[in-house]
Amino acid sequence: MADIIYTYKNQVYANITNKCDCACTFCIRNQKDAIGEAQSLWHKVNPTVDEIKAAIDAFDFTGYDEFVFCGYGEPTCALDTLLEIAAYIKKNYGLKIRVNTNGLGNLYNKKNIIPEMAKVVDSVSISLNAPTAEEYNKVTRPQFENAYEAMLEFAKEANDSFSHTQLTIVDVLSKEAQEMCQKVADSIGVHLRIRKFSSQ
Repeated sequence: MADIIYTYKNQVYANITNKCDCACTFCIRNQKDAIGEAQSLWHKVNPTVDEIKAAIDAFDFTGYDEFVFCGYGEPTCALDTLLEIAAYIKKNYGLKIRVNTNGLGNLYNKKNIIPEMAKVVDSVSISLNAPTAEEYNKVTRPQFENAYEAMLEFAKEANDSFSHTQLTIVDVLSKEAQEMCQKVADSIGVHLRIRKFSSQ
């Protein structure tokens, strides 16, 4: 049975779905079955809301102030579950909520999901991955056309709706590409975070 709640680098994460609308060339799930303290993050069937709540209630949140939706799938591909669980965490544990996302939730759900998310989510971290649409499509391999533009539009609106919004890239990109990504983030007024690459 896959882990639903797991810890990694002193943060607690929720692995609520394995479905993803991208096939990133660098995705760690293509390399190993789990990260951090998890044994496996591959669900045979996505967990139900009740199963996720049970996993949450069995976890000791002492020392944690944030709950992050991020596992071996895209959280917004399980939007209803995400919203219900975020509300449950807020009500019962009072933690801040962050969603790590590819920013394609509006395309996947065929509607603007930001207003719903903003009711229960504090911050979002969006994978930028590349400085141009061409490079983005090459490494992210999204299942939608115009995904790059949609992701940036999502980030721009998210920036007005959450207490914190950031775009992220990994430092395996060249310095030139990193600088270009910074310009992209600056152009829409969103903070850029450059993450250290980790195979763990």
